Order: sequence, then C-alpha cells, then structure tokens
Amino acid sequence: MRANPFAILVSSTDDGPFATHLPLVICESGEQVVIRGHVAKANPHWRYLEQQSQCLVIFHGPHAYISPKNYMTREVVPTWNYGAVHVHGSARTFSEPDALLGVLHELIPMFEAQYAEQWASLSQSYRERMLSHIVGFEIAVSQIEAKFKLSQNRAKEEQENVIASLEHAADTAVSGTARLMREQGLGVKKGRE
Repeated sequence: MRANPFAILVSSTDDGPFATHLPLVICESGEQVVIRGHVAKANPHWRYLEQQSQCLVIFHGPHAYISPKNYMTREVVPTWNYGAVHVHGSARTFSEPDALLGVLHELIPMFEAQYAEQWASLSQSYRERMLSHIVGFEIAVSQIEAKFKLSQNRAKEEQENVIASLEHAADTAVSGTARLMREQGLGVKKGRE
C-alpha cells in the first residue's frame, strides 16, 4: 500500500458505487491501521462518506498481460498477473484547518518534500483559501485483503518463462510483476533448480 499510494476509494450511494482516485497516507498506531487523504470540496465523495462511513480502498500493485507463449502447452489462453490490496474500513470526514494541514504535511514529504518550503512561503490567505477547498478524511481499517494472481497455478518452468518475459520491461508495472513473482518464491532461477 505504501509502495502504491495512488488508490481508488469506493463508497456505496443510493445511486450505486462511487469511486475517486487519489493519493493516500497509511498510518499505524499500535494494531490500528488508518488511511488518510482529502478530496476537493466539489467532489461529492466526502458527503457519501458522511452518509455511509463503510468504504473500500483498492491499492493496485504491479500488473502485466501474460502471453500464452510463456506456457509449455498450446491449449492455453492469455491472462493478467497482478498484486492488489483491498482495504475495508469506516471513514470520518473533517474540515478543520489544523487537521487538513496535518494530512498535507503527511502527503507532501511522500511525493515532493521540497514543496514544503514553497507551501510555507505562500501567503496565509492563499493557504487558507486552498484549505477551504478540500475536505479531509480518515478511514479506520477493519479488514485488509491481499490479492495475488501471479501464475501460481503454473509449473515452475512456466513461471520462470513469465518472469523472464516481464523482468526487463521499461514499464515498471510490468517489470514489478516479475519482481513480485520472485518475492513470492515463484519460478526458478536458471541454473538453480
């Protein structure tokens, strides 16, 4: 989740599911995991969180198309390998400037630490105006489900073929899939059987 903090927040509404894509901060306090972030006040998602606090956050990890050419048999179909985490929890919203600043002070170092100096140098009135355009939220996590589809059902040699076909890709989502497969103990390093 920390390695892939741009996630999808999903809420139930009277009109069906509603999703927002946004960067999030993962915090731990003892055994409790809390996810924090903010949305634009113009985005109705914060209202949905107030109406129904139960929500789902989906963190996408590495993923890649898997060609049937990686398999030993001809009667196979293409598939997709991936790692993802589904997080269930209960949200609360807030709009107090100090609490919103707290979220910003957690997000800024994650994505551009140098921006903290620029933010601090902006006029107080501008910062207050920007804070008035967002609503913060925090989600108390109740359940975390890791989802991995990484050719676990294939022979070690086929897993190795998949890893070899992905590991040198320029796209980090694709090469990251090969790395995730290795981390999960899949495939066999050539010469190590």
